[in-house]
Amino acid sequence: MMTYSETIAYLYQLLPVFHREGKKAYKADLHNTLQICVHLGNPHTQFKSIHVAGTNGKGSTSHFLASILQEAGYKVGLYTSPHLKSFTERIRINGKPIPEAEVVKFVADNQAFIVDLRPSFFECTVGLAFAYFAKQNVDIAVIEVGLGGRLDSTNVIQPALSLITNISFDHTDILGDTLEAIAAEKAGIIKPHTPVVITEKVPETAAVFNQKANDCESIIHYSSDRYKLNECSFVENSLKIEVFDHLKQVNHTYYSQLVGNYQATNLMGVLQAIAVLQTQGHEITEKAIEQGIAKVVTNTGLKGRWQILQQAPLMICDTAHNLAGITAVLHQLRSLQYKGRLWMILGFVNDKDIEGILSLLPQQATYVFCQASIPRALSASLLQSMAAPFGLFGKVVVDVNEAIAYVQGEATADDVIYIGGSTFVVAEIAHL
Repeated sequence: MMTYSETIAYLYQLLPVFHREGKKAYKADLHNTLQICVHLGNPHTQFKSIHVAGTNGKGSTSHFLASILQEAGYKVGLYTSPHLKSFTERIRINGKPIPEAEVVKFVADNQAFIVDLRPSFFECTVGLAFAYFAKQNVDIAVIEVGLGGRLDSTNVIQPALSLITNISFDHTDILGDTLEAIAAEKAGIIKPHTPVVITEKVPETAAVFNQKANDCESIIHYSSDRYKLNECSFVENSLKIEVFDHLKQVNHTYYSQLVGNYQATNLMGVLQAIAVLQTQGHEITEKAIEQGIAKVVTNTGLKGRWQILQQAPLMICDTAHNLAGITAVLHQLRSLQYKGRLWMILGFVNDKDIEGILSLLPQQATYVFCQASIPRALSASLLQSMAAPFGLFGKVVVDVNEAIAYVQGEATADDVIYIGGSTFVVAEIAHL
């Protein structure tokens, strides 16, 4: 039998991998996933699930939900992608990654079938996740969409609840180049007679969601109809979030272990989702909600979301990688109080709106351009030349850890260092 590292290398070599290769690895139908599920005995029908889609925030939202349900006493599966450090991060139960031995056994037991079907890496991973959750008898699983929704491999489940965080421009070559077109793909996770929560209410997309929910005879909940964000602030290593519940006419204060300001918006959808789950008979106390938010990183192991790596100089990394995500990050960077320079260590993948992102970035920052070691990575030298017309200048240090070491040697204690532009750049930070 293969070792774990041999098993992962085998899957990478055998099957097309979207996070490495991009669009050519994307399978735009559910045929393979359905075939895998039948082969495995339809494990996805053996546990309750929550399905989470959206352009940004779906990962954090999924982790919040899993953490709260865990605090409420449930055995909770969590499926997310991509991973940062280890493949096993994608499949967790109560925060614990799937054992490497389970991955090895799954591939060994199903190798002939995999070779015959030739699914994508993602399709195969979805099958593994469903089989593991069923085998371990989880009470409920939070399933994050990989890309889009309608044709995503995860969209074979019949969830208790669907949740869509927001819609903005990303993967436009696959999902469409208008908000309405992208919303239609995300709305594909709305199932007949199944409630759906929408985190952000936007006129261009609300009509799409309303129509799909109406067609499915599903109740649609916009979080802003019930919850109002009063204030959020950074207090003692937590994000303090103050929320007003219109329905119950009460104020709540939460302290989040995820400290990016954008998490306050994600939390509105989470609270609405929990409220719907409570109406379905799930016992989730206010204390479980508070503790789940306060311990989300501890409970689920999430990394890379406005993560503070060191103080003096303040060093932060974030996996934001598209226009909407970078806009939120820049807003938070502008809110920081510091006396020195802003350093930005950036690398991107080559299928993003690079020029759109470059047009947003501050000219007064000092840049170091890097690239992740995956085929989709944009050349750091090309990024440097693309940035210059936007008044963004700096040097090329291809490896992110060498870039960090260079900046640490140049920066003063009063500076701020930001690392990001791509999930895969953040993933390669050695001391994450």
